[in-house]
Amino acid sequence: MTDATRRAAPGRGPHRTTGTGRAPCHHGEILQGYFRDGNGHLAHGLVTLPMDGPGSAARFVRRPGSRPGEVTVTPAGRTKAREAAVLALRECAALRGREPGGGELTLTGDLPVGLGMGSSTSDVIATVRAVADSWGLRLPPETVARLAVRAEGASDPLMYGRRPLLFAQREGRVLEVLGSALPPAVVVGCALGGSEPVDTLSLTAPVEDGDIAYYAHLRRMLRRAVADADTALLGRVSTASARLRQRVLGQREFPALKGIADAVGAAGVQIAHSGNVAGLLFDPRAPGLNSRLRRCGRALAREGITPTRTFTTFASPHRLGGPSWTTTYRKPSAART
Repeated sequence: MTDATRRAAPGRGPHRTTGTGRAPCHHGEILQGYFRDGNGHLAHGLVTLPMDGPGSAARFVRRPGSRPGEVTVTPAGRTKAREAAVLALRECAALRGREPGGGELTLTGDLPVGLGMGSSTSDVIATVRAVADSWGLRLPPETVARLAVRAEGASDPLMYGRRPLLFAQREGRVLEVLGSALPPAVVVGCALGGSEPVDTLSLTAPVEDGDIAYYAHLRRMLRRAVADADTALLGRVSTASARLRQRVLGQREFPALKGIADAVGAAGVQIAHSGNVAGLLFDPRAPGLNSRLRRCGRALAREGITPTRTFTTFASPHRLGGPSWTTTYRKPSAART
């Protein structure tokens, strides 16, 4: 057995031909920009806001003996997922010492496309996991990240779970593990821009004088927020990052969103840096939280901003003695799937 095979944990046997995989989504970013790695090299990086609930599921049926790369996908048009399946077949076949062949990929899920929730990454990760499962393997997250970046050009760090990571999305590598969990927050999700999808790969963020130093400052703030479980500081970081991203997105509702956050006592706002999903962050330990949330909902409605979901950054709302928040994602009517 090779070292690579040892790192790819065995699943239910090498003779399986059908496998399944799942992957979550996220709710945009807390921070995104340009950051130095340990060697001083500059890289695009981001920290996502994890969200339980919606996601992608994949089922892959291998066809041993078929031509390599002969993969069909349902629904049609999921080209990134198809590419991920081909790459994963090669990876797993090399680990097993066999020919990759082809197969049939079926994707299901309830994620809107183009809102910045990681729908393509969720498809890709679920696909890689399903292909690996069909070979009786579980690939380590760094391998999944490498394949995901090759399949779609850039990837969110969903393969690593809920830990807050500064992740180089175009390189598929972790720049920094910020801690075990984000500070506790209740997030009131919404959709800007009329809930219209955004062509994420077409977005180019300009870099101005002082940006690199400012991103380093925000990184230090976020590191401290995670270490101290400081929700207020988390909100300051996400708001500053969202404001910088307006150079590219220019979301007309952003000033209203920021005004609502100030008026109802939210810790800050966060957005998808390559989409129209957004959220207002609240400290669940602050007094009068339920009243703040109700006022927030009414204010969003007055501004014509579509609410989507209220969720938390922590696994169980009862851990902090708070109420049980709703976890039902309401898909904006204008979003395409």
